[in-house]
Amino acid sequence: MMTIWGRLTSINVAKAVWAARELGLQFERIDVGGPYGGLDKPEYLALNPNGKIPTLDDNGYILWESNSIVRYLAAQYGAGTLWPTDPRERGLSDRWLDWQATEFGPAMGPAFIGLIRTPEDKRNHQAIAESVARGNKLILLLEKFLADGRQYLAGDRFTIGDIAVGCAIDRWFLLPIERPATPLLAQWHERVSTRPSAQGVLGQELK
Repeated sequence: MMTIWGRLTSINVAKAVWAARELGLQFERIDVGGPYGGLDKPEYLALNPNGKIPTLDDNGYILWESNSIVRYLAAQYGAGTLWPTDPRERGLSDRWLDWQATEFGPAMGPAFIGLIRTPEDKRNHQAIAESVARGNKLILLLEKFLADGRQYLAGDRFTIGDIAVGCAIDRWFLLPIERPATPLLAQWHERVSTRPSAQGVLGQELK
C-alpha cells in the first residue's frame, strides 16, 4: 500500500500527488500539516524527522522531500514516460524541478507568505513588491523559453519538470498580483492543468 502524508493545499504535497496520479498509482493520502497538525507527533517524526510534508510510504519504503519523491515515483513507475530514459532528455526535465525549488520558489515565497498568510495590517508591502518583481522576471524567462514552440518544458513530452513548475505557476496565476502578459505560458498552463491527473490537485484555495 502506498501512502502520501500531507495536506493537498501544500504545493509540495501537490507535486507528489500529481506525479502519483499521472502514473496511475493507487495510494492513500492522509491530511497532516497546516490546520490538520500532526507534524510534531512522535509517530510522524519517526517517518520524517524534519516534521514537514510530504512524506511517502511505498510499501515500507519511506521517503521525504517533494522533489525526491517525484523523482523516485517517476523512476520506479514511469521509466520512459515521466522519467525519460535518455539521460539528456531526463536532464532537460530534471533541471526544471531544481529551477522551481531554487529559483522561482524562493523568489515568490515572500509574496505568498505576505499576501496569503499575513494579516493585511502586518504585511511588509515593500518585501511583497520586491518578491513579485523577482518572480515576474523569472516568469518572463520562462515565457521566452517557450517561444521555440515546444509543448512541454523538456520538449514534446510531459515530464516531471512540468509537474513541479506546473504547481508553482498555478499558484502564481491565483495570487492577487500584477502579472506581465505571458500568452505562451498561459497556453502551457492550460495544457498541463487540464490533464486528468491534475484535476483536484491544481486550483486549490491558497492557504
